[in-house]
Amino acid sequence: MNTVHVAGDGITLTADVYGDPSASPVVLLHGGGQTRHAWGKAAEVLAASGRYAVSVDQRGHGDSDWAPEGDYSIAGFAGDARAVAWSLAHLPVLVGASLGGLASLVAIGESERPVATALILVDVTPKVDPKGSERIRGFMREGIDGFDRLEDAADAIAAYIPNRTRPKDLSGLRKNLRQRADGRWYWHWDPLFIQRRDGIDGQEGLVPHERMVAAASRVHVPTLLVRGQKSDIVTDEGVEELRRLVPHAEVVDILGAGHMVAGDRNDVFNHAVVEFIERHVPL
Repeated sequence: MNTVHVAGDGITLTADVYGDPSASPVVLLHGGGQTRHAWGKAAEVLAASGRYAVSVDQRGHGDSDWAPEGDYSIAGFAGDARAVAWSLAHLPVLVGASLGGLASLVAIGESERPVATALILVDVTPKVDPKGSERIRGFMREGIDGFDRLEDAADAIAAYIPNRTRPKDLSGLRKNLRQRADGRWYWHWDPLFIQRRDGIDGQEGLVPHERMVAAASRVHVPTLLVRGQKSDIVTDEGVEELRRLVPHAEVVDILGAGHMVAGDRNDVFNHAVVEFIERHVPL
């Protein structure tokens, strides 16, 4: 694994890369409030299968630049996805969780130039459940002022994701928080990402459903939806709409997983992703 800097849409992004850069690439775009470390062992597994895995910190997250003037619009994230995709030796598979999925959908569906060889949406569809969206926003806002201890952050996560075992070793949590001069621990994303915003994963306003519908209707690459069986974001109605908009889309339900699919059932998630890519995108 190497950590590199890649050009987004007028912004510099940080990514961890795995495997041979000349191999068929897969770009991993995390959800809002997460970082490039949210995928568990997915990038390693993809590299072991012969792919070049690129796990990106999205703008305003992790070690990537914060957006000038707080531009955290879906257009900004989609522009970054295109820029990363076009910078690679070959067009990639785009794997996007939540916000990363919406950005990938727009990047592909609104571009006149090919962006990706396949699309994997991780627990997101053009139509999302507003109650689940509000729950995400509430969790992000509650932690915006930081935590006295890493243990407090772990407790907040455990309360938000009760189906996941609280880790005893908190070293991994350090990848998602930074300790500032005041001694408190803060989530590693720009507060402007969530402030004064009402949509899923911090997006301004409600998720632009009409825009997502239009983008989805123009997606012709192989498409997979990986849904958490316990998701509070993706509903049966949302899945059926996606099937109408993208008739060739495949759907996999991950039992026991919620919205954070890759974190809840990493091995099962990795298997579903690798199996789909191997069927649709030759090495």
